[in-house]
Amino acid sequence: MTQEKDKVYIFDTTLRDGEQSPGATMNMQEKFRLAQQLVKLNIDIIEAGFPIASAGDFDSVKNIADNIRGVQVAGLARANQKDIDTAWEALKNGENPRIHTFLATSDIHLKHKLKMTRDQVLELAVSSVKYAVSKTSNVEFSAEDASRSDLDFVCRVFEAVIAAGAKTLNFPDTTGYALPDEFAAQIRYLIENTANIDKAVLSVHCHNDLGVAVANSLAAINAGARQVETTLNGIGERAGNTAMEELVMAVKTRSDLMNVRTDIVTEYIHPSSRMVSSITGMSVQPNKAIVGANAFAHESGIHQDGMLKERTTYEIMNPCDIGLSEGSLVLGKHSGRHALKDRLRVMGYATLSDDELNKVFTRFKELADVKKDLVDEDLEAILLDEVIYIPEVFQLVSLGAMSGNKTMPTSAVKLMVNGVEKIGASIGVGPIDSAFRAIAELTGTQSKLLYFAVSSITGGTDAQGEVMVRVENDGKIVIGQGADPDIITAAAKAYLKALNRLEYLKK
Repeated sequence: MTQEKDKVYIFDTTLRDGEQSPGATMNMQEKFRLAQQLVKLNIDIIEAGFPIASAGDFDSVKNIADNIRGVQVAGLARANQKDIDTAWEALKNGENPRIHTFLATSDIHLKHKLKMTRDQVLELAVSSVKYAVSKTSNVEFSAEDASRSDLDFVCRVFEAVIAAGAKTLNFPDTTGYALPDEFAAQIRYLIENTANIDKAVLSVHCHNDLGVAVANSLAAINAGARQVETTLNGIGERAGNTAMEELVMAVKTRSDLMNVRTDIVTEYIHPSSRMVSSITGMSVQPNKAIVGANAFAHESGIHQDGMLKERTTYEIMNPCDIGLSEGSLVLGKHSGRHALKDRLRVMGYATLSDDELNKVFTRFKELADVKKDLVDEDLEAILLDEVIYIPEVFQLVSLGAMSGNKTMPTSAVKLMVNGVEKIGASIGVGPIDSAFRAIAELTGTQSKLLYFAVSSITGGTDAQGEVMVRVENDGKIVIGQGADPDIITAAAKAYLKALNRLEYLKK
């Protein structure tokens, strides 16, 4: 790609590095839906996965490359011909597909993981890039653990792989070890000491182990980097990656200091964040920058007074800029399909099929009979629950629970299990425990509940409750999320979603 000096390219790796968050496995339909959303955001490059990792990953990358347009699609590959061949087979029908190959350069990786000398690493990096370039001219090379590597060696490797045809050079802070001033100095050193660096785009990939991934990425931009690898909501290995929404809004809000731009359509940030949260089951913490529930909330009387007089007294960003509506949407049981469709379009979900819209409309009407006024968050919970789905081996038909301080907590559950209706009941220490016990018995599963959290999607006693569970079975950990005005039903939905994810992983 032709490099623009004032543009920062956003390389989104939510579908690859983001999926490596414990329990955040996505199926092919979920990845494709999220890829469509990334196109709406106007992401420059989507890293769709690691094709050789599994047959499922290969199929997902191929599905995205074959069908998604308006964006470069990248696939990860280790520095060997088999990985590169597999990546290219998945990517070859894409629009300007990118092979992203990587090899560690730090002495600690060379000694303990690769068992190779620096000269061997240099030779392998060059031969791998040359082989990748024989498939496509769009090749990115990453020096894994670069921030802990000898910089002169990294410069040697970068100069050689650029000569071999690499168009993008990625300098990762793989372990999240660097600090902003240090990281910026490393980027400047690379630029000053790699003779042909002007022939490639310099990229960074920062992890958040010390909580400075975004700060490191911003420092790298100011030092001359022009691509940043990010994930939505900052999900990823261990403490996660550079959060796309934080980086992009920092560049936009502080354009007076950054002097660069991105092409991200920021109005899609909030719905994209919600989509990732729903697909992965990983809730966003309330005080999370940009997309947290409290990001634009003001409780202090002094703050509220200032806001009423002039919004900019306490808000440096307009909520509309990330796709949050200023007023609450009021839809009720008398609202029609057209009003619902129009609101979903405004929220960023304009590509729903007629079948998907019918599913959402049916659930919308059911909820409207229980809850007087529905707001955007209610609609997102419905839409993401109905449209973004995994194959349902286990489906909830009905649930009845009885509880009280002098009553034995009991739940009666009716499920569809592989298309067969099953009914059971169980007692427990509480209504949710009894419901989970009944579900486990009917599904014949023996999973362990690791985590349970409940929150309110909106305010009021008629609000939908949102439940998130983390479940483990045979070493596999998955997350499930469910929403319903009845909190016990929401918990059952979350538990069943987790069990369905486990069944999906077994396959």
